[in-house]
Parts: sequence; structure tokens; C-alpha cells
Amino acid sequence: MPPRIAPPDSSLDQSSPFFVHPSDGPSSVTVTPLLTGSNYHSWSRTMRRALG
Repeated sequence: MPPRIAPPDSSLDQSSPFFVHPSDGPSSVTVTPLLTGSNYHSWSRTMRRALG
């Protein structure tokens, strides 16, 4: 039986789309202005563009 190789940890690979920088967190602002009930349409469009 060949030796098992662990899959790479995507949280440590900076080129991975799943990489989270140590300074990123739930309170990080990705887009401005912040989401409110009245600006959902423009906020969601901006967020989709920011996420690629």
C-alpha cells in the first residue's frame, strides 16, 4: 500500500480562494457602504464584484 499523503491545507496557501489572512475577520469591511435594509441592491452588486 502506498504511503498516504495529506491534502494541502488551503487555509495556509495564499493563492487559494479559501485563504484567510490573519488580519481578515468577521468585522472586516469588504465593501463600502455597509449593508442596510434600504441599500441591499447596490450593496449586493458591489459585494458580487468584490468577490469576483
